[in-house]
Amino acid sequence: MIFYSPIEPIYYILPVIGLIVGLLGTLVGGGGGFVFLPVLVLIIGVPTHTAVITSLVATLPVGLIGSFVHYKKGNVNVRVGLMFAAAGLFGAFAGVALANQFSDDGLQNVFGIYSICMGIYIFFNTQSMDLLTKNITGKTAPFTRKTIIKSSFFGFSAGTITGAFGTSGAAPLLAGLFSLKASIKIVVGTSLLIVASNTIFAIGSHFLVGKIDLTLVIFLTAGSAIGASIGPLLLSKMDTVKSEGNVRYIFAVIMALLGIVMIWS
Repeated sequence: MIFYSPIEPIYYILPVIGLIVGLLGTLVGGGGGFVFLPVLVLIIGVPTHTAVITSLVATLPVGLIGSFVHYKKGNVNVRVGLMFAAAGLFGAFAGVALANQFSDDGLQNVFGIYSICMGIYIFFNTQSMDLLTKNITGKTAPFTRKTIIKSSFFGFSAGTITGAFGTSGAAPLLAGLFSLKASIKIVVGTSLLIVASNTIFAIGSHFLVGKIDLTLVIFLTAGSAIGASIGPLLLSKMDTVKSEGNVRYIFAVIMALLGIVMIWS
């Protein structure tokens, strides 16, 4: 169900938030949609289940625009992306089914716990990932049974998170792609392709039972579409190993803090 909420003065900050999310999401990979859900719930006061599907629709342009611009720059491994996306399809359906088992408050608390855990994981895993990238040749690992199992596991996990929380599932996506020894730019670009795919499937699953606030979507995507266009251009000019490490530390701290606020609110 689609509806339009009346425009409130606070809505005018949403394009700025969308711009930041689109920019960061296309710089570090994963789409950055984890920010939308807390913003909609804590600042705008949207019920959690409505916020989940609204967040999904607002995240979609980040994945579509970001993956397209990265693809034009040669930063997307389509074959790997489709492998993750195939598993993500089933994960998205599972995540939607899981979300429907919780009340608004319950889903908000579960998301808070997830955010704290992922923030801690990303923070302490960044150093080891920095060491890993120094030994990466840029060539993705060959397709073997082990590679397919890894892709299926991480793709399904990311899809489940996308369907349940309306976020991009960045943590399992990035972990899975780095495990295939892809370069940072390929990881970022390919993750956005997978985010777009998972988001489309999750939106389709939520659409029959959820409510999409199109007013909020318009305000958020007004900024996120611009940020998603700029991010890949900045990434092409950055010292990716050094710069991404710093961004990931900030990303992790913000994610953990948002989780704490979600639980305590």
